[in-house]
Amino acid sequence: MVRDSYKDKLKEHIKKNLKKGYTPDTLKYALIRQEYSRVLVEQAIDEAQKEIAKEVPAFKEKPEIKCQFLDETNKPIEAKPWWKFW
Repeated sequence: MVRDSYKDKLKEHIKKNLKKGYTPDTLKYALIRQEYSRVLVEQAIDEAQKEIAKEVPAFKEKPEIKCQFLDETNKPIEAKPWWKFW
């Protein structure tokens, strides 16, 4: 019971720092150096990553990337492939 609430607090701390941009390895070694249990830290990181992955919306379709070249007057230039010589 106490261990679960302890693990939940650790998991929330990890989620918060993952969202800030820290890597899981950085958090793992920092927490282990602060004398947290290695097993508990690894479990909390795994659970935090799974929860974050559930929060991220899935792509419904692939984005379409368009490339357009413009001249000095902002008019489109037709791009000719360099490999077609004839």
